Amino acid sequence: MEAAGAGKAAAGAGKAAAVCVTGAGGFIASWLVRRLLSRGDYAVHGTVRDPSDPKNDHLRALAGAGERLRLFKADVLDYLSVASAVAGCAGVFHIASPCPAAKSTNPEQNWYCLSKTLAEREALSYAEKTGLSVVTVCPSLVFGPLLQPTVNASSLFLINYLKCEGADAMEDKVRNMVDVRDVADALVLAYESPEAAGRYICSAHARKVSETVSIVRSMYPNLNYPKKYVQVGDQKVFSSEKLRRLGWKFTTLEEMLKDSVESYMAAGILN
Repeated sequence: MEAAGAGKAAAGAGKAAAVCVTGAGGFIASWLVRRLLSRGDYAVHGTVRDPSDPKNDHLRALAGAGERLRLFKADVLDYLSVASAVAGCAGVFHIASPCPAAKSTNPEQNWYCLSKTLAEREALSYAEKTGLSVVTVCPSLVFGPLLQPTVNASSLFLINYLKCEGADAMEDKVRNMVDVRDVADALVLAYESPEAAGRYICSAHARKVSETVSIVRSMYPNLNYPKKYVQVGDQKVFSSEKLRRLGWKFTTLEEMLKDSVESYMAAGILN
């Protein structure tokens, strides 16, 4: 499960309030930067590994980026580089998650999930000791259109079922899903809501993979879909009731899947 956190502070009136988004070039973070810039009342400090890398050009192309986006070279494990990026910011959206390059020797352990879990625990522990206002938003499997030029892991999960290359059968189980644009909205909502506190699960739909693929097939019948499914244990269905009480709304499953596939096709990932 991915976890995205926001250190909260009230946005000031008049001048655009500065906020920092770590890992700004990633799937969720790119949409968050776009949402913040579209509001017009935020200036964004985005941390990336290399601001001059062309893979970050999509951020500079966003509306409002020329006036209100600064990209900082930062390693989230390097205190001084992160301190420079967050200087002068009213709040921080911590989306980045450092992970070892090598695969875990434990097949049940995912470095990314472990990194997110440990980061959330540490943030909440630090907040408890210092009084810093920390809210965490934890999305389920995230789909939706791509802004970044590279394919992220959650999008690749869906793409693999729509290309079905080199597999006689694919696993079938219930998956919790949410649109990346709705995750960005949830993060901004949590940041701007004075009553927001603690942890929020961000998930909109729960379907078996075979049911999800069937919906895509009804819209795009010519993709290379799985011919067989292997039933595996189902996942717990997540509830986002706490987030919905803040006023969060989400995209329909059909719209999320359609926009995802259209994006993959436009990027040349699907034929």
